Amino acid sequence: MSDKPAYIEKQYLGREFIPLTIRLVMAMFCFAAYFFTDIGSNNNDLLAVVGFAILVISIIMGFLLHFRTRVINNSILLDGLWTTRLVKIDLNSIVKVEKAEYSRYLFNNPVYNLHSKGTIRFYTGGKNAIHLTDRDGLVYIIGSQHTNEFLRAIQGEMNNK
Repeated sequence: MSDKPAYIEKQYLGREFIPLTIRLVMAMFCFAAYFFTDIGSNNNDLLAVVGFAILVISIIMGFLLHFRTRVINNSILLDGLWTTRLVKIDLNSIVKVEKAEYSRYLFNNPVYNLHSKGTIRFYTGGKNAIHLTDRDGLVYIIGSQHTNEFLRAIQGEMNNK
């Protein structure tokens, strides 16, 4: 058994395009409202502070790791933020692996280990995901920005039994 992972991916909370665009539009709205309010008004200073706070929070979120995915030793390891537990998916119990769309919705919230309707979801951003089905019928949906590489690594580990 090798200690070198076949695949590693880190997904960050603040790097997804649509939420980042929404935050930047909100900051621009605050700065535009700051520009058009009266100079002596208390709201004037508050709008500038809120605009800069939105920008600073966006920058910090760009470096905030949501979760890391590793394919190693015939298993998938998912570990998230500070208080989350390590999730280990044994590839020996997986009967079906496929690449599919994560969701049909345009906006999706980031989730880690969300159990819902017979599925367990892991998602930060992107359109595609890997769907893993185990022997018990439980479906793991793991979102990824590099689904082709992730799928190849999973299939390679499953073939190396």
